[in-house]
Amino acid sequence: MKSSSPICKIGRLYHSRKALAIPVTFLILFVSTLFMVAVTYYFAVERISAKSQSIKVSLARENMMGLDEDLSSVLWQSTSSRTFDFTDCGGQLKVEPSANQLSINITDNNSIYSTIFNDTAGCVVYELPYSETADTGLFLKGDTRAVLNQSGYSMTQLYIRKGVQHAEIMLQYRPKVSYVATGTEGNKTVNNVRIYIVSLNSSQTIELMGRVPLRITCESTVNSVTSYDVNYQPGPLIVTASVGEFSGQVPVPVSSTSYGAIVNVELVLCKVQIERWVR
Repeated sequence: MKSSSPICKIGRLYHSRKALAIPVTFLILFVSTLFMVAVTYYFAVERISAKSQSIKVSLARENMMGLDEDLSSVLWQSTSSRTFDFTDCGGQLKVEPSANQLSINITDNNSIYSTIFNDTAGCVVYELPYSETADTGLFLKGDTRAVLNQSGYSMTQLYIRKGVQHAEIMLQYRPKVSYVATGTEGNKTVNNVRIYIVSLNSSQTIELMGRVPLRITCESTVNSVTSYDVNYQPGPLIVTASVGEFSGQVPVPVSSTSYGAIVNVELVLCKVQIERWVR
């Protein structure tokens, strides 16, 4: 049997390597394609997940704004009530009646000084699902002022804050002050100062996920008056309040005569109850 020449051997080796190169090339292309598909799929899933979480956060905002709207509609109207269906936004709804300490002091930097309110006012918190765009610090309604003395501004403070695990939407109510001088009594100008407070501390403690039907009831509106009769011309009455993480003060002008002034400080407390509604 004749042995193959060196040229024939080289030719066969060349063709065998060429034949082997074809499936190797396809294998490399196949693996590369699988890798590209996997990477594309991963980023697509991440993008869809992020968009889904963003939608849930937007829905939670709308729900909290709707809750505030319904709650505001029953204020100062004893026994009036509304129902609100809090939809599933992927987080947890918390009604915390024993949270949110509210303290209110008044002074004219002379003989008038009193702590006229010091109790929990309650709050509603919605713990959001994880989101990279929760807008922590954003106010959906209201602002950082802890007390108001201007008409046209809402008592609502609805804002997004940093929670223990996730961002939270916080709903609470700050006091509001009004003032009017109503004539004289005993040669002294009579000043009526009215301070409005909304308290949720008679609400039911709630910590629930998913859909939560609620009933909102204005239990009562309680008025109490403290009078201060001074024989000097007082400066403005300073009302200082701290509610939750905010604090501040507002001046209230006090009219007087040379004989002095009478300052009637009326506290108007609206007690609102939030409870789970079982149909």
